[in-house]
Amino acid sequence: MADGPYQVRRANPRFSFFADAEVTLRDGTGVLAQVAELSSLGCYIDTLEPIPSHTKLRLRICDGLSTCELRGKVIYVHSGGGFGIFGMGVVFDEMGAEQQSAIEAWLRGLAGRPAKVSATDSSSQTRT
Repeated sequence: MADGPYQVRRANPRFSFFADAEVTLRDGTGVLAQVAELSSLGCYIDTLEPIPSHTKLRLRICDGLSTCELRGKVIYVHSGGGFGIFGMGVVFDEMGAEQQSAIEAWLRGLAGRPAKVSATDSSSQTRT
């Protein structure tokens, strides 16, 4: 067993990211949430209501400037330790170009990297 605290090793970096979110379940139920972490493949959200593992959902993330809507699935749930808040890991389903662009723009900002402009990209603006 390794000494020290347990460390999670991820293939894709995860960044602290605070944004409002709305989860819509398949039956149309809406659940308000807060995004606490973001990666290129998923996010970690906090809600007042637990959403069971393996639940497919639609997620609308808004950081106050940009909004992104995508589909995902809850892959794990943490209880709030008695505070009435539940944390959930959500993996994103396949994303379209617009959703991928929005997520990448947020991640570039969080990582402090300038936007990449490819030689084939005729516009110099990143769409979110």
